[in-house]
Amino acid sequence: MSGTTVGLAARAFDSGRVRSAVDERLAAFLDVKARLAVAQGFPTEVTDVLRDLVLGGGKRIRPVLCVAGWCAAGRDGDADAVLQVAASLEMFHAFALVHDDVMDRSATRRGRPSAHEAIAARHAGRPGAARLGVDAAVLLGDLALAWSDELLHTAGLGGERFAAAAGVLDGMRTELMYGQYLDLLATGRPSADLEAALRIARFKSAKYTVERPLQLGAVLAGADGGVWAALSAFGLPLGEAFQLRDDLLGAFGDSPETGKPEAEDLREGKHTALLALALRRATGADRDLLTGLWQEMPLGPGQVARIRAVLDGTGARSGVEELIEERRCQALQALEDPGLPPAAGAVLRSVVSSLIGPAR
Repeated sequence: MSGTTVGLAARAFDSGRVRSAVDERLAAFLDVKARLAVAQGFPTEVTDVLRDLVLGGGKRIRPVLCVAGWCAAGRDGDADAVLQVAASLEMFHAFALVHDDVMDRSATRRGRPSAHEAIAARHAGRPGAARLGVDAAVLLGDLALAWSDELLHTAGLGGERFAAAAGVLDGMRTELMYGQYLDLLATGRPSADLEAALRIARFKSAKYTVERPLQLGAVLAGADGGVWAALSAFGLPLGEAFQLRDDLLGAFGDSPETGKPEAEDLREGKHTALLALALRRATGADRDLLTGLWQEMPLGPGQVARIRAVLDGTGARSGVEELIEERRCQALQALEDPGLPPAAGAVLRSVVSSLIGPAR
């Protein structure tokens, strides 16, 4: 057992230590895969591009929450196994990011070229290099999905806990795919339907990013149904608040902050709560701007500035902040549930501000 793992078994929850431990496992795993590729004569660019994506940034939110769920549920079980399962979540996230960037035609991820752009650049000058990049990225994402399963299957879990973990992961993956599909259907179709936007946020992000990782950690600790339900009551509103905060960043953040092109959500016509609130309140030319902006692709800086002004002027931006605070309160209230172990509150409160910022 490494020093990092021993530290995770201690009483205090340290998210920085979790991130470091997960990164160590991912780096070691990818090193092995790179050596095997060389030995078998496979193209090394596959592991190179995936390594750049996995280890080139990211907050490790899902692995951290998985370990937080384990700690909140009592830390029963092998910390090494928990960390490897947490690492498998990050590898699955790499799969999701690669495919998401293909669907969204995103040129950058985490401030670097997205996987399909990186592969295309390696074949610059070849006819059809851009198409090759997209096709290869689909395969790269598939490989990351397979490797996330490998990390899970080699974590050393006992039969009962493996079955419980697999059940959580099966649900999480299904929910994410449906959330992504709902997002695709709604993109480019301006709507004031706030509930539809929140439903997309719930399945595409809230459950995938917060609720399910927490529950995964809990089942690894052998938690009962009371802990499971309490973590859901905490994780769902917190996950929705996280996505709402991300929506604000997608509209108002700059590239260094988001790692993606400026105002990309606006340029893509994502159906977010922010746009839904604005469309509910906008009138005249402001409403025409919002309903017609996706027919005027690509958006220039002047158009982005005008749209941002409407989002502010209609009160949509402040309305989303109110939705975030409502969900913060719901999440914190859930920590009073007697179904949670006494130490759970301190562990889970520590992740709230890190995900959605300090209370207003």
